[in-house]
Amino acid sequence: VQLQASGGGWVQAGGSLRLSCVASGSIRKWNVMGWYRQALGKQRELVAIVTSSGRTNYADAVKGRFTISRDNAKNTVGLQMNSLKPEDTGVYYCNVEYTGSSGFLGASWGQGTLVTVSS
Repeated sequence: VQLQASGGGWVQAGGSLRLSCVASGSIRKWNVMGWYRQALGKQRELVAIVTSSGRTNYADAVKGRFTISRDNAKNTVGLQMNSLKPEDTGVYYCNVEYTGSSGFLGASWGQGTLVTVSS
C-alpha cells in the first residue's frame, strides 16, 4: 500500500489550501481515510477522517473550517482547509485503514506534507 500526498505549502492567516492523497495497492477495500497533523514539538493528532460510507469526523479545532472528502473511484482523499490559522501549521499526514486482499486489516501512512500558516 502506498500513499502519495500533495498540496502543502505556505499561506497567510485567513487563506486556504487543499491537500490531496492518492492511495494505491492490491487491497480489497479502503475503509477509513483521513488526515492527521503534527506540529513541531507536539504529538500527531487527528484532523479529520471519512469512512467508506461517507461519514466524517473532525477535530474540534478545525470544525467549520476544514472539509474532508473522498473519491472511492479514484482512491483519493482530500482536505480543503479554509480560514487557516497559524496554529494549523504542521506536517499533515494522510492515513488509510484498509482490508487486505486476504481479509487482514491494515493501516498505512503517507510521507507527510508541510503546511505553514503565517500571521
